[in-house]
Amino acid sequence: MHQLFSRVLGQRDLSRAGDLFSLEDTEIEDCLSEALDQIKDISCSPDYLTNDNDQAVVEICITRITTAIRETNSIERHSTALVGLWESCLEHNLTPQGESTEDTPHAKIASDITSCILQNYSCPSVMVLAVPVAVRFLQRGNRDLSRNMSSYLSLAAIAKADLLAEHTEAITVSVLGGNHMMLRVLPSVYPKQPHTIHHHLGSLTSMIPQLETAEQQHLIRLIQMVAEQHPLMLSTHVPTLVSYLNEHTLTEALLGALVDVSQASPSSLVSFLPALRMVGQQSAAFLSHVAKIHGAIGILSETHAHSSLVYLVSLLGSKEHGFHHTLLQEIRALTDRYPSLLGGCGKDIYRISNSFTAIARVLERQLEDKTTLHCRADEPCPSSCGSLPAGGGGTAEQRLQIKVQSFEEKTRDVGTTGEEEGEESPAPQRRHTLSQGVREERQEMRFNRSKSLALHVVHSRSINSDTGEDSEAVEPSAESCLSSTLSNQHSDCHEVSPSETKLASDDSLSVTGEKKEVEKAESKEVNGEEAKQEEADRLFIHLRDNMEKIIEFCKDMVKRIPIPEQCVIEDSNQGCVAKLSFSCPLKDYYCLYAKSSFHLTSQQPHLWIHIMLLHLQSKSSVTLCSRDKSVEKLASLWEKTQLKGSHSFSMAMTQQTTPQRKDLDNLHIQLEEVRFFDLFGYSEEEGGWLCFMCNNPEKATVVNQEGQPLIEGKLKEKQVRWKFIKRWKTRYYTLAGNQLLFRRGKSKDELDDIPIELSKVQSVKVVAKKRRDRGLPRAFEIFTDNKTYVLKAEDQKHAEEWLQCINVAVAQARERENREATTYL
Repeated sequence: MHQLFSRVLGQRDLSRAGDLFSLEDTEIEDCLSEALDQIKDISCSPDYLTNDNDQAVVEICITRITTAIRETNSIERHSTALVGLWESCLEHNLTPQGESTEDTPHAKIASDITSCILQNYSCPSVMVLAVPVAVRFLQRGNRDLSRNMSSYLSLAAIAKADLLAEHTEAITVSVLGGNHMMLRVLPSVYPKQPHTIHHHLGSLTSMIPQLETAEQQHLIRLIQMVAEQHPLMLSTHVPTLVSYLNEHTLTEALLGALVDVSQASPSSLVSFLPALRMVGQQSAAFLSHVAKIHGAIGILSETHAHSSLVYLVSLLGSKEHGFHHTLLQEIRALTDRYPSLLGGCGKDIYRISNSFTAIARVLERQLEDKTTLHCRADEPCPSSCGSLPAGGGGTAEQRLQIKVQSFEEKTRDVGTTGEEEGEESPAPQRRHTLSQGVREERQEMRFNRSKSLALHVVHSRSINSDTGEDSEAVEPSAESCLSSTLSNQHSDCHEVSPSETKLASDDSLSVTGEKKEVEKAESKEVNGEEAKQEEADRLFIHLRDNMEKIIEFCKDMVKRIPIPEQCVIEDSNQGCVAKLSFSCPLKDYYCLYAKSSFHLTSQQPHLWIHIMLLHLQSKSSVTLCSRDKSVEKLASLWEKTQLKGSHSFSMAMTQQTTPQRKDLDNLHIQLEEVRFFDLFGYSEEEGGWLCFMCNNPEKATVVNQEGQPLIEGKLKEKQVRWKFIKRWKTRYYTLAGNQLLFRRGKSKDELDDIPIELSKVQSVKVVAKKRRDRGLPRAFEIFTDNKTYVLKAEDQKHAEEWLQCINVAVAQARERENREATTYL
């Protein structure tokens, strides 16, 4: 061992410990393992917990050793000794006792060693030794250590998941015990140890509401993996998963998992079809998953298939959806499995038209006919399917349906006769096969189009009759339209044109005439639907129906969350962010933001846009709609945050009437972190957020009086010696005018040092949460152009006072500069 190490560790010489940093790393590389073994002996001595000198020596020596290991890249050489010292800490208490929040001496040793070991997560020889020890730290109750272990183990899981797989049980227990950061490890170890996670699946799924958004995504990824590889394991947890579908951030992923479950165990989802349909109504983006679940359940029996078909066909008839192909696939799968549902004519129905709406109408009629036949076979049902009177009574649609059926029977009879004749004389049949095929195809096309037109006319008449209008003078009779069509079609069936060209030309003329009529009817229908869509503005209806709830929500919300004056969406490495600007509406002479604004960058642009829309509505005397200019501006901001094909603005704004309490709490926390509430406060009198000066005009003269201190007192400043040794030094600080003055000593009578110009201060922030938990609960940082000051107050109350005063003084200094620049211009 090096002579200096021997003296410092052997004699516990704290006065020479700092000299270790003057040695070259290569000079002490060979003796690091031996020094670690001696540190282990010292830390395990009975009086170590009460001996401050020994603790300081050990802390400095560990810092020097870990530095040398990093610089010389000799972790593999000394990993055994380093892990041995690390493991010895497990034999001692690691949890703070009583009211003290400071780490125990052995917890400090473990914390200092953790990063040195686990930063080498890509080195297998080191991880083989370290992972079993690291997992044991998860269960020792020290939150900081568990958090650090979790972050490093998640990296190790990416590089070497096999090493963590055998510890899946301990990791899962740690997650259930509250160490939610380890959730990111579970998807990596699941393929190796699925049965262990299956055992805890119920507890894991039940904890989703307790998690933050990022943690929820890791757990949802695990659930998706279970659904893909072992979907039956989730069948007993379907009620829990369905209960989370109202959480809009989880809905799509959970529906995808439920689709996989429905393929393996469709019966587990039967009782939840009404809830799934309600979810589908909330957003068209979810209907594709809901349709697949209905298709899977329909395979169970013909009764389930009929119920699913009714729902799927109703979706197919809607023009708002962009996934008709998926719906048609599910419908065909069910009709192929149970052909009797459509009377064996399913294939013919799918060929009648390229219009999904037309197919949906025919399918609806077939399903209604199927229901009617069942009803007649069992019992007479006067209420729903009563017979027509002999005198020609009944509705026009019923009479029309009877004529359509009779015509179909006649065409089938004609086809049968033709086939019989073909069997007797096969040679002529071959000679006219092509012309007859063309003729039959065109006849079928004319009939289908005419039938659609007739049904449309009947439907239009029924609507007009409901409104009290007489449509007989405007449109021809539906029965006359169909009768003429039937007669023409029937006569065509018995005619064979001698010339192929003449037949084609005659057919084309008749088809052209009928096509115009159909297009005219369809154009009326489309125009009518467009008019209805204009009247039924989705956003307008939502805001109108929830007006009272929105106004009540905004009354409380505006007192907690300020409304931005301006919002700009920008791209960043972490996705789209909202650049928000806040200003003071009064803009008095001493206002902090008369010429400038308070800026905030938020990673939750969707939430801010939603809040801005609700605030606009609460201030408006009329219901807003999508065509209002203010709403269009918010919609354009929303579109900038969305990928192509994602939710529209109206759809997203109507999914949830008001933001959840948890989301508002997150915004409030973010505003606290940027010290917004040091500079702004809500004024009941003005009904808005005013700056500190406008809210407290009596303090304006104090802040702006030259030489008059706004606040003064003792603060501790962190002094850095060498690279790793840090000490706190007490100084006397005075905040006055545009400067923060501090003296070299503890007394205010000593000479001034270099002052901090407030106009050069870039930001003032509370020390990051992790560092606060590690012993800096009252510390804050001042960032200037070329230096960072870390200061610590006497207690939390004094720290808050200093932070607010400094933030106010910095804002005042900036505003003064802006005012002077404006005056000069």
